[in-house]
Amino acid sequence: MNRIDRLFGILTLLQSRKYLSADKISEQFNISIRTVYRDVKALQEQGIPVGFEQPKGYFLVQGFFLPPVSFNMDEANALLLVESLVNGFADNSIRSHYSTALTKVKAVLKASQKEKLENMNQHIKLQIPERLTFNFEYLSTLQNAISEKNMVEVEYKNAKDEISKRTVEPIGLIFYAFSWHLIAWCHMRNQYRDFNLTRIICLKNHCEPFRKTNHMPLSDYMSMLPVNF
Repeated sequence: MNRIDRLFGILTLLQSRKYLSADKISEQFNISIRTVYRDVKALQEQGIPVGFEQPKGYFLVQGFFLPPVSFNMDEANALLLVESLVNGFADNSIRSHYSTALTKVKAVLKASQKEKLENMNQHIKLQIPERLTFNFEYLSTLQNAISEKNMVEVEYKNAKDEISKRTVEPIGLIFYAFSWHLIAWCHMRNQYRDFNLTRIICLKNHCEPFRKTNHMPLSDYMSMLPVNF
């Protein structure tokens, strides 16, 4: 679970309890007590009134609530259109997550809006070339690794069909030349490398932090690519 999801999870848990101890948060999200303190501080810095009472634990100040999410039809239709793009240009992991998210969106719509959305769904089609059928499940894992600054281990087959195992520090994802590419610092080559995701045989995030302290901006790497975007 990445940090943003965890912060929302802690907030949801706080909303469901009168008091919540640091130990309970630590156990629920499998994090250290120190991380709990940092996460609670992050919520407070965003204006969420989290209080503390010894020895009961953390609580949300009375009167605070998150308003229910609502969408107008233009916003709902935009999300429906994006679903077609996600199905065409993302991998299995992102398709699954987006489908779940869109289901949650539909759940808060009015009955009349749901009917209109289902009708609109019959009028949106996207014809995708076979080469853009991405059957891997790496994008979500890589997003988390980039967000958390974790190294990943990849088993990679190059254009010569040579297979190697690399430990890399991912700095970003770029879609170009009809494929997703991972841009990462490669410890074996000691330089930034471009990995076509269709050539990755296996990818694992062991949740180990980056060893390199400073990385170039992804936009700088993009400017060096010999392609016209």
